[in-house]
Amino acid sequence: MDTSAIIAKLKDHEPSILGREQYREFGVLIPLIETEQGQTHILFEVRSMNMRSQPGDVCFPGGKMDSCDSDESQCAIRETSEELGLEQTAIQDVFPLDYLISETRIVYPFVGIIKQPEQITPNRSEVERVFTVPLSFFLETKPARYKVAYQPMPEKDFPFELIQGGKNYNWNARSREELFYQYNGNVIWGLTALIMSHFVRLIQDNDRTQFGD
Repeated sequence: MDTSAIIAKLKDHEPSILGREQYREFGVLIPLIETEQGQTHILFEVRSMNMRSQPGDVCFPGGKMDSCDSDESQCAIRETSEELGLEQTAIQDVFPLDYLISETRIVYPFVGIIKQPEQITPNRSEVERVFTVPLSFFLETKPARYKVAYQPMPEKDFPFELIQGGKNYNWNARSREELFYQYNGNVIWGLTALIMSHFVRLIQDNDRTQFGD
């Protein structure tokens, strides 16, 4: 293949995420609720103890993208509707936040307003209970931060003979920061705390704010 053929192949290429087909994609929603007193609260879910993944953890409504979803925001709206027992029309003014790419998934967070929150009826197969936290708490409270270290563990059949250093290869250990909020006995941590912290920074500062800053 000569260079002109290569150029013809690449000239209309739109860059994307390398290996995107290997990632699972999720949409999640930060639900905003305005109380009768005019305060803004954030709604959280406690995952059902019957869930296979992370039972009992605090999270935002959301889930994996389905073939019926037109885009990531529709996924977040659909999942929120299903988990909270609301009509999709009750979820309004939905705006995107920065998305997060991990080793296995892409998470697209959104924020939206829940109209008529008194109609919320959690789906008990997925949601143990819901609770709200005043937005003012997050505006006034910085999360606690802890580091978790990860050490690469090659499989038994890894071809050490093909790399410099063999079994003595100096793998780079990685670490990740985990954020924690605590409110009225509820522990908000992990991805949920990270998204919440990111949202708070966005509304407090007009400058561009990214995950982990």
